[in-house]
Amino acid sequence: MEFFIDTADINEIRELAATGLVDGVTTNPSLIAKSGRQFIEVIKEIAEIISGPISAEVTSLEYGGMVAEGRKLAALADNIVVKLPLTPDGLKACKTFSDEGISTNVTLCFSAAQALLAAKAGATYVSPFIGRLDDLAQDGLTLIADIVEIYNAYPDLTTKVLVASTRSPLHIVEAAKMGADTATIPPAVLRAMFKHPLTDRGLEAFMADWEKTGQTIL
Repeated sequence: MEFFIDTADINEIRELAATGLVDGVTTNPSLIAKSGRQFIEVIKEIAEIISGPISAEVTSLEYGGMVAEGRKLAALADNIVVKLPLTPDGLKACKTFSDEGISTNVTLCFSAAQALLAAKAGATYVSPFIGRLDDLAQDGLTLIADIVEIYNAYPDLTTKVLVASTRSPLHIVEAAKMGADTATIPPAVLRAMFKHPLTDRGLEAFMADWEKTGQTIL
């Protein structure tokens, strides 16, 4: 499973990229606004840090604007993925970009029917938002299972399932068990994946025993 980090915070991206565990980055207008910086400037800087896919979202709501913005974003770096909303205009733009060889991430997916349309439009990634479904007392992970099942039934559909709006390590683990290709993970959730009380307790015991030996490795 690919791990993308869901943030526009350059310091977070640098720190987590240094672990070697980050395959890409996803951003959105909300994350860019939170950074307080210029959109294009942030995307360019991320591209200098991360060699994997970087999702940069268009802000136009109509086809012509999406295509113009998407082409500008794609020209910023070779690894830019143009992020598009799952709307009729968004899918039309997705098909245009697919024909032009520009990678896309179709976002705000909340149903298997929408995911099937995104795949038909040639999306590189589709982003089902599981946490937001959970907020409405719907099972977001069931949506992941449905999309993976549909895509696996048709080998000619090459769209990757990018699990979005993840809220906990359990979301990541369960989605991985279902065969999702990618997850985009908030920094806090990725850090939580390292943690287990037995790991901390075991390391503490090992180090206490080592100290008793009076030895050093160097």
